[in-house]
Amino acid sequence: MTERADRDSANQLNLLLKDMADRLSTAGVDAPRLDAELLLAFAAKITREGLFTKSIVIDEGLRKRCNGLIELRASRMPLAYIIGRREFYSLEFEVSPEVLIPRPETETLVTAALEAVTARRTANVIDLCTGSGAIALAIAVNAPHARVTATDISVQALEVGARNARRLDVHTRIEFRRADCWGIIDAGGALGRYEVIAANPPYVRENEIDSLAPEVRDFEPRIALDGGADGLDFYRRIAAGAGEHLAAEGVVIVEVGAGQASDVAAIFRAEGFGDFEIVNDLPGIPRVVIARQGLS
Repeated sequence: MTERADRDSANQLNLLLKDMADRLSTAGVDAPRLDAELLLAFAAKITREGLFTKSIVIDEGLRKRCNGLIELRASRMPLAYIIGRREFYSLEFEVSPEVLIPRPETETLVTAALEAVTARRTANVIDLCTGSGAIALAIAVNAPHARVTATDISVQALEVGARNARRLDVHTRIEFRRADCWGIIDAGGALGRYEVIAANPPYVRENEIDSLAPEVRDFEPRIALDGGADGLDFYRRIAAGAGEHLAAEGVVIVEVGAGQASDVAAIFRAEGFGDFEIVNDLPGIPRVVIARQGLS
């Protein structure tokens, strides 16, 4: 390709990206230029870095694909649902509207869980409300000695989680079970005892869901968001059953919403837990509550 052709190609690329970003900006999308680049890369079947290091033929077919993707994003459909994947804990996960999109703050929970798991020669781990399986699979990948169970009430979510397990090649070390918190729904036996109980349960107050960003309010599964009137319903259920499912010297590790840490600790304290640790996420928000039984 000649130098002039290179310049023409670069100009076409920049004009297309500008048009895409302008449309996203008008629709109120955060980081419109970044999303435009990611969507164009997805449409062209290359990486984002490849946009600026490889020659791309911007023809009508590509423009049409980009237009369709921009329309979806302008409707405020989350980028992760459009491209069908999300990176979490340096791993790539399939995501779909049947599961909550993994958030960076949840990596704080995974790190805490891995610290608890790696301190033991063997560890049975359960991840309640697993969704895409992000927490359970990040633990399984990084702690090969752990035996992991992942539960969810949604059949569709469990299917997504199982596909992620196969893609990450940990499907032989993780068991997916359909359950409503501690209540088994599938035909298998009851849940056992675990050295680590982990959960990122629904914790948004019911009356606050309508005020969330459109990407969350209109597209993410409500069942994965709605924590009841005060946002704490699932913590009460987890705490009420944790005692009979926690192994000796085991630990419960749960993600919490902003401002919920002390209330969640109080819920576990009422169920006989007495040793607590609260861990902040990277922005400094108390994000994870770690609880152990029987200590003052």
